[in-house]
Amino acid sequence: MSTQHGNSDRKPPSGSSSRLFDLLSAEQPYRNQPSDADSTPWFMRKDSWRASNAKGRLERLLTESGNSVCADCGSPDPKWVSLNLGVFICIKCSGVHRSLGVFSVKLDEWTDDQVDSLENLGGNNLANKKYEAYLPDNITKPTPDSSNEERADFIKRKYEMLQFFDGNEHVTCPLPPHQRSPSSSSQGSLANLFAQDKRQFEKQPTRHRIGQRFRNSWGRRDNDHRKSIKKSSSLAGMVEFIGLIKVNVVKGTNLAVRDMVSSDPYVILTLGQQSVKTRVIKNNLNPVWNESLMLSIPENIPHLKVIVYDKDTFSHDDFMGDAEIDIQPLVTAAQAHERSEIDESMQLGELVASKDNTLEKDGIITLTDGKVKQDLCVRLQNVERGVLEIELECVPLTQ
Repeated sequence: MSTQHGNSDRKPPSGSSSRLFDLLSAEQPYRNQPSDADSTPWFMRKDSWRASNAKGRLERLLTESGNSVCADCGSPDPKWVSLNLGVFICIKCSGVHRSLGVFSVKLDEWTDDQVDSLENLGGNNLANKKYEAYLPDNITKPTPDSSNEERADFIKRKYEMLQFFDGNEHVTCPLPPHQRSPSSSSQGSLANLFAQDKRQFEKQPTRHRIGQRFRNSWGRRDNDHRKSIKKSSSLAGMVEFIGLIKVNVVKGTNLAVRDMVSSDPYVILTLGQQSVKTRVIKNNLNPVWNESLMLSIPENIPHLKVIVYDKDTFSHDDFMGDAEIDIQPLVTAAQAHERSEIDESMQLGELVASKDNTLEKDGIITLTDGKVKQDLCVRLQNVERGVLEIELECVPLTQ
């Protein structure tokens, strides 16, 4: 989808659309570190106990020794968890762990049983004591600045090949005892464990599994769409991320008929090698999904591709239109906000609807409650009719 980004001249635009220009042009320092009082974790404040018991326990686990940094590269403030392995990891390492099963501290709903399992595994220190027990001197752990290739190689050696594993260490661990040199049976047990845990976690309601959607997004396709752009899931660990984009698929209007008098539509979102989809809504040309999906943003930012299909039971799903969305302006606005000290709600910019793009109306980029968002209404292409409304939110890595 082609979009207009306004006049390229350096003269500041007038009105609220000049906010993004002001953010990008201002020489403002990064925010100062909070004071001791302000830096108190939210779960230690009195009013925080309104949160669920499981969520509060999970947050407290993050404060324990070793859990405040990524188990694999040492990045501070990890926000992802390998429930199988009992480790807290950063978003970059989570890209490599996706094939092993990772979940979000913030985005997923957690049960007390799941937190019990995570707690029983002992956290990062205990896991590293076991999985890095025999780390050779000639192998260096990744650092926060390591490339994704270096992370992928180390994590594969550590958890899949078990090259540094201590099978004689008697600690609570998701694995049965093994020898120091991992056998094929030990790796089979590990794979069985991952599959079992995946089935258990996927019993949760769909709306509670945003992180799981994020985890499973790699290589997910349907029918001909899947065959045409299928990628190896191993490539997930080779992509450098700069943030996340949360896409709320709101509704469709006047969609095309693909069955006798109606359709059973669903939406597929694709960003680079990732793909996620909404649920199917039966017999409805004006479906309301209001469903949030999460994708990671690669360093080389591609367009967000939106494809609508009609679900068929006995044949291939029918195409109902597509569109491409340039998310670069949204990401730029979010990055500019991160570098600024502005917190008040305001308009940061807009994509102007015109005959050269597929926007039904201007796409406004706003700062609301500290979140950079954009509402879009797009005309579906390569189809006789149909409009799709979506809401975008850019989530930087720092969040």
